Amino acid sequence: MTDTVAAAIAAQGLAEPGAHITCLVSGGADSTCLWHALTVLGYQVDALHVHHGVRGAAADRDAKHCTDVLGAEIVRIEPAATEAEMRELRYAATAGYGLRATGHTASDQIETVLMRLLASGSTRGIRARRDDGVIRPLLAVWREDTNAYCAEHGLPFVEDETNPETLRGRLRSTLLPLLDELEPRSRASLLALGEERPQLPRRLERALVELLESTVGSSQRELGGGITAIREYDELRLEGAVTWGPWRLSTEAADLVVRSRRPGDRLAGRSKKVQDLLVDAKIPRSRRDGWPVVALAGGDVVCVPGVAEAPGFEGVVSVSENEDG
Repeated sequence: MTDTVAAAIAAQGLAEPGAHITCLVSGGADSTCLWHALTVLGYQVDALHVHHGVRGAAADRDAKHCTDVLGAEIVRIEPAATEAEMRELRYAATAGYGLRATGHTASDQIETVLMRLLASGSTRGIRARRDDGVIRPLLAVWREDTNAYCAEHGLPFVEDETNPETLRGRLRSTLLPLLDELEPRSRASLLALGEERPQLPRRLERALVELLESTVGSSQRELGGGITAIREYDELRLEGAVTWGPWRLSTEAADLVVRSRRPGDRLAGRSKKVQDLLVDAKIPRSRRDGWPVVALAGGDVVCVPGVAEAPGFEGVVSVSENEDG
């Protein structure tokens, strides 16, 4: 288990060795396993339980378990109507805790793929890392493995009380066992679907197809979010600005991307890590994982907005205040 988790973290650059990680724990086997495995691997791990104010006495029991067994801090938030809304409220309420890890497993991944496939035809899976500093190191581990790990190490946990009448509950109890019976490789195939690169939303795909149907003259389409696709004869380019937190970033240079900071990032032409630049600029630790960087596509960081620019890239990226942010 620990080897698998360590390999996932290293392969996807989820955290630097010995980093401080806040483990979001529910009290179940998955998050309990993750909390313990990260500790064994030498990370500075704190447990945090979010109490949504739903499920009555069962939720109170889970919170007490997390406090008594895992030493978890409790954060209470307002309830929400759907699982997706509760998830976003949970991540927003814990944003100040910096790098956070959740116990999503391969089992959760295939359930999510099936739910999205049924709802929208999308096979987009759970991301190993969100832009807001939430990581999922257990996506290569099955739910049965986390139960076995807890049993092996004598780790008590509370049972998952997923409502059997919800879509996820019915998939878990009914459809997945049937798929196992019909095709033993079904889970591996669904997992592979979730790991594929996401496709363009259909609206954007249609707009780009319309632009590329002809190479005569010029045409353009609004793609939303302030981005415009422009075709001039046989050339296509995107123009616009990217909004990220309090910034609005734009450039006329090609092959630049805006993304979150990654472990080991360095400013092009300089030896100092981006993390150290943020520390020197007195950026609070809770904000560093959500700080944007501008980088060459597949390459070095050229700008840390409000902090530093790489030699030769001064003024290449225009940074202005986001009026909506």
